[in-house]
Amino acid sequence: MLSRTVVSVSAVSSSSSTSPSRFLCKVNPTIPKFLGLKGLSHNFTNRTTWDRNLNLNRRCNTRMENFTTKASAQPLKNADELIDSVETFIFDCDGVIWKGDKLIDGVPQTLDMLRSRGKRLVFVTNNSTKSRKQYGKKFETLGLDVSEEEIFASSFAAAAYLKSIDFPKDKKVYVVGEDGILKELELAGFQYLGGPDDGGKKIELKPGFLMEHDKDVGAVVVGFDRYLNYYKVQYGTLCIRENPGCLFIATNRDAVTHLTDAQEWAGGGSMVGAFIGSTQREPLVVGKPSTFMMDYLANKFGILKSQICMVGDRLDTDILFGQNGGCKTLLVLSGVTSLSMLQSPSNSIQPDFYTNKISDFLSLKAAAV
Repeated sequence: MLSRTVVSVSAVSSSSSTSPSRFLCKVNPTIPKFLGLKGLSHNFTNRTTWDRNLNLNRRCNTRMENFTTKASAQPLKNADELIDSVETFIFDCDGVIWKGDKLIDGVPQTLDMLRSRGKRLVFVTNNSTKSRKQYGKKFETLGLDVSEEEIFASSFAAAAYLKSIDFPKDKKVYVVGEDGILKELELAGFQYLGGPDDGGKKIELKPGFLMEHDKDVGAVVVGFDRYLNYYKVQYGTLCIRENPGCLFIATNRDAVTHLTDAQEWAGGGSMVGAFIGSTQREPLVVGKPSTFMMDYLANKFGILKSQICMVGDRLDTDILFGQNGGCKTLLVLSGVTSLSMLQSPSNSIQPDFYTNKISDFLSLKAAAV
């Protein structure tokens, strides 16, 4: 039998409620209804209280790490046992399914095998540059049969979060990011500005120059942006700092990403960091390791979290995401994390199992027969 050698004290309520107020690590339930934003111009809730509640998401994740004690990860030796112990596999994409635009060896055969055994497959990525529909086309281009309903990108998570808190439709979203976020916001019916259109804009710093911004912006969403510039940083900063109740939402805080299979590249966390520095505010993170997407998936598919195995290549996002959600976790060494990083004394995040790549499911399965 597979056993999880984990003792944890969670900072999140164990209530079975699935209301949006639970999604971001027990954010104060009076906050998500957007502070009654329609009437904020004359009666704004205390800003200190607002900032304190926005910061709960990050502090809660930190407490969960501090209060979790795990034995060292075990190498995966019997794939059949792990496969039989869960109903659903959630896969990260970059570093697990592909690197850049190159499919990792053995992925198609592994996914086919898991489907043949009746397993539900879900693909979750922190990369916000594409919408679910666009990711569907990437899977198709790589020869993988994956439906849009099986794909959850952080671009979708940003729009889903705004819907979950009844973000006012008369308010706008300023986007620091790429096309994926814009497409998901449009599908959800939200007004937006920014994105790629602001990539070529410049600021001429003349004496007395004052930059105007839209006072109707009620949220700034920051994701991976290859065209980040000073105009976007200043515009988003003004919205967050000067528009009462403006939300600061990050799709993820990944330090690095795989734009190509040749090396690691600066990730979305570098863009988010610019706004943390300029606003002195912490963002609400809707991508991994926040529990928002896990709760959303569990609700949508009716999945018991104990029947899920999270498979990823990052300790601080994928594995922590699975642990925060109460799932089994499998680290693959085909992406960001090396064996030496996993076994380093400074690493406090230990998955249940680790293996080289997901196609080890096939070889380890054969070896166990």
